[in-house]
Amino acid sequence: MENVILQTNNITKSYHGFKALDDISITLKAGHIYGFIGENGAGKTTLMRILTGLSLPTMGTYSLLGKTKLKEIQDIRRRVGSTIEDPALYPEFSAYRNLEIQRVLIGNPDRSVCDELLKLLELYDVRDKKVKKFSMGMKQRLSIALSLVGKPELLILDEPVNGLDPKNISALRALLKKLNEERGITMLISSHILSELYLLATDFIIIHKGKVIEILSHEQLEAKCERYVRIHTDDLPKCITVMEKDLEISGYKVIDDHTLHIYAFTEEPQRISQSLTQNNIVVSELSVCGQSLEEYFLSVTGGRCDV
Repeated sequence: MENVILQTNNITKSYHGFKALDDISITLKAGHIYGFIGENGAGKTTLMRILTGLSLPTMGTYSLLGKTKLKEIQDIRRRVGSTIEDPALYPEFSAYRNLEIQRVLIGNPDRSVCDELLKLLELYDVRDKKVKKFSMGMKQRLSIALSLVGKPELLILDEPVNGLDPKNISALRALLKKLNEERGITMLISSHILSELYLLATDFIIIHKGKVIEILSHEQLEAKCERYVRIHTDDLPKCITVMEKDLEISGYKVIDDHTLHIYAFTEEPQRISQSLTQNNIVVSELSVCGQSLEEYFLSVTGGRCDV
């Protein structure tokens, strides 16, 4: 059985009668990268604040790295790295000084970690520059470096790509994958750029109006979003025979007496159309279907794409 890094049990957070979080129960397993998806105001940051000790739940409990008592959780919180909302940086200090302060605060005796992280986040050349002169993207990268000072087992990142250009987003994705694969760091990451989460996450947690409405693995999401060619015809048996014989298609699913889904040739559906036409099969529909992560999110929340 996989080790459980974090588990919440019926977490609820209320503000003046409004439930920002409503009975949240999730489990994060070691070595996984969890994409945390929800529109603005869904409760993502609220839960992250609770898990990082910045806020307390109104009701419910959670365990962190096997610890359940508040004092125990506080003692091991240094094994958790996080960036929540705006980066907590000292603008008058240099990048190196910011990291050095963090190293001392969490009690990491390894003095080399600051330079190591500055190189890792491509900030070494500006190590002595005051943070107030940094661009937003540079501040974001420094914030992520801060979250890694304690060599954490769990990273909780709220919108880590905010302010980054496409090149730096790609570089950060590669870095997070490397940290996960080589150091085994478990991650909980929220992002407005769902296509990036799709490329990074092994699992997805979808939250809507304070409630977790779905938790699924990357494989389960791919199965739900898999692209296919939808064919509707009154001559389905002959259609199947032609597909198997002419195009050697074996991956298909019969939906009903007139509808077939084919999981091949989604990039060149014209080959299917040509084959059916040559065999005198009349179709009333031939279309490429399937959903992106954004489209799937909309389908399960019934909302507009404001995430």
